[in-house]
Amino acid sequence: MAHPQVLRDMALFVEVAKRKSFSQAAAALDVPISSLSRRITQFETSIGLRLLDRTTRKIVLTPHGEAYFEQATRLVEEAQRTFDELIAQAKGPSGLLKIAAPPDPWVLHHLSAVAGDYALRYAQVRVHLDLWPHLVDLAQEGYDLALVVGAPRETSMITRKVAQLETGLFAAPDYLDRAGRPETPADLVRHQAVMVAPSVSGNGSSGTWSLERDDEMVSASVGCTVSSNSQGMARRLVTSGHGIGLLQAIDVEEDVEAGRLEQVLPEWRSLPHPVYIVTTSRLLPAKTRSFIGFASRRLAEQLAPRGVTLDDAELAALYDLQEA
Repeated sequence: MAHPQVLRDMALFVEVAKRKSFSQAAAALDVPISSLSRRITQFETSIGLRLLDRTTRKIVLTPHGEAYFEQATRLVEEAQRTFDELIAQAKGPSGLLKIAAPPDPWVLHHLSAVAGDYALRYAQVRVHLDLWPHLVDLAQEGYDLALVVGAPRETSMITRKVAQLETGLFAAPDYLDRAGRPETPADLVRHQAVMVAPSVSGNGSSGTWSLERDDEMVSASVGCTVSSNSQGMARRLVTSGHGIGLLQAIDVEEDVEAGRLEQVLPEWRSLPHPVYIVTTSRLLPAKTRSFIGFASRRLAEQLAPRGVTLDDAELAALYDLQEA
């Protein structure tokens, strides 16, 4: 049987290795940096292997540290999950739940409502929402989960699809009165366009939109006058009359109803944008698992009437998670 101190030191090592920082790990664990550094040094001495290479700027895992980190992480996460489940059985999920999400209009409206309802239901959990235009390093920054639009590039992330956001072409009526209303995708080349892109490459003066109608797909060339990495900013530019934008339909439904925007080529749309809840592990504490089940079901129910879709298998998986 492992000595209790070994298990505690293993957990300390995992926290430092995960964050690659003694100061961040110490802050997360609420212990002095000097005490944490001393415990890790004593732990390395006791096993006779160096697990971390320390420099003035960063911490790097040694080959032995890499191998041990993978095994130790599984053990620590399983122990934490078991402990959390025992606590949950006694008083329900508890602790600080830290969530990262994009600052998209639909996120501001729907996620805020979901988080508020969850906090009322699980009074022992404190929910903190951070809005970021890009996916943050969940482990290093101490987040329990993130909501992202589009599959994350980091393949080690655990993803659960909660919705698909339909897209469409929209423009302000006064812009269309000036520039004319396109009748086919080929007409878009003569129009100004507002592009949504994570970054800018080349001269940024033109681009293409991949559009589909039933089983037909086309690549439409557009003249890009302005672009942004933010759906909210793109929506503002389009409503201000700066051109046609390929936007998430849920973000502009109120603008369409109010007459501020008009859908262009309504039979054409781009591929839907998948929405995922992302974590760094499948072994989740009670607070994270309960929120994923709660939020997934609520978002599926709230967004479905707005043309946001999931197939039957994806919905079944979310309901299974809710009831587990």
